[in-house]
Amino acid sequence: MTKGGIISVVHENSLAQELELVPGDKIISVNGQELMDIIDLSFALADEDIEMLVEHADGEQEVISFEKDIDEELGAEFESAVFNKIRQCANNCYFCFVDQVAPDMRSSLYIKDDDYRLSFLYGNFITMTNLVKQDLERIKRLHLSPLYVSVHTTNPELRAKMLRQKRAALIMEQLKALNEAQVEYHTQIVLCPGHNDGEELDRTISDIINMRPYALSIGVVPVGLTKFRENCYPLETFDSEGAKKVIAQVRKWQQKMREETGSAFVYLSDEFYLLANEELPSASEYDGFPQLDNGIGLVRNFVEQWKNTEVDTKGYEKPLALDIVCGKSVGKIIKDLVAKMPIKNLDVQVLALENDFFGHEVTVTGLLTGQDIIKNLQKSKQNRPRRGIIIPSSALREGEDIFLDDYSLDDIKKAFSDEEVKVADDGADLKKLLTDWYNIECSRSKAIYTWQSNAAYTK
Repeated sequence: MTKGGIISVVHENSLAQELELVPGDKIISVNGQELMDIIDLSFALADEDIEMLVEHADGEQEVISFEKDIDEELGAEFESAVFNKIRQCANNCYFCFVDQVAPDMRSSLYIKDDDYRLSFLYGNFITMTNLVKQDLERIKRLHLSPLYVSVHTTNPELRAKMLRQKRAALIMEQLKALNEAQVEYHTQIVLCPGHNDGEELDRTISDIINMRPYALSIGVVPVGLTKFRENCYPLETFDSEGAKKVIAQVRKWQQKMREETGSAFVYLSDEFYLLANEELPSASEYDGFPQLDNGIGLVRNFVEQWKNTEVDTKGYEKPLALDIVCGKSVGKIIKDLVAKMPIKNLDVQVLALENDFFGHEVTVTGLLTGQDIIKNLQKSKQNRPRRGIIIPSSALREGEDIFLDDYSLDDIKKAFSDEEVKVADDGADLKKLLTDWYNIECSRSKAIYTWQSNAAYTK
């Protein structure tokens, strides 16, 4: 099969449309340069004079020559950002979430990507165990920065053991190589009780701090465990007391870094604070939320969006009963927000769901399944005459209306055909829906501000 990027969408009034490109066309090369990914394409299209080799769906190839402005974009989307094969993870980590996915689900859920290109483009965390010299040279040459690196521990022997990969021991050498290339990176630690916590966590934080200024931040997230762990390494998750100890330990580092640099540098995921029943840090303590996509600060960000959204609270002429769906961990916070905003004739019930599908130790909203949501909504409906349902966008595949178990938003609408089902992307959306239900239609955007994420369940 010919290499290249296959177009999936051509935008209206774009350069791609002007060139008569259509979905299914494959861009093979630009000015003689073969394309490995959308990064190559972006750099190649920076020229003004372009010769583009295109293969149409019928197999016919055509060279399209044209001139463009330097900053003019093509105006097309592609089936994948990586035109050759996505780099797969070569590790067998103790804590890999993919190994804990239920059997017989869609194939994409079992893909273990560990591709530096997706790290640069989308913030996916990579372990760098599959990086070779040519990869590092390309990262340096194209200055692919920042990257997102799953470190977990800087103890070489322990990292090789936890990732069950000999090359994992090279982490400090690889970070030094990024420093030498002046490539910035955010780091992640998936914390496993009895393994990389305690003194090992102190060592890892200290080592990464010493890699500044190119090391930009550290995100610490708790290991996530599902009930599908029959053949996985035996692990335990954190309880409330364990979470309190981690918070106290990391707080010392945060105070030290604030005194020295003005920012915390090290940030804990929301789960630690919720599990310990401790107050979330203020918005300012997240220093601009550098690891928001990693589930760090999502709840605080949600609360701030809610607080900063002005709405009309005059209420409704007739009774309106709504259910809000969310994961168990964030339920209390949403309940408190709703309780502080009494609205005439509005009856709101927050359904903080137990995750029966993956197991009750999984409490984040982003891992709720359609079948669990439908089951709980059916129970709730028996208690009162509900008129509407609010679903969090984080439970849906990005840009689509599909849940992890392949149930769809339409399945929920069919199951509750006499009710209106709407989706909220963030705190602002939710507050607007509650106060103006009959007029607000929240967009199904690709907002990064979501209620919770599955970021704790990473490489």
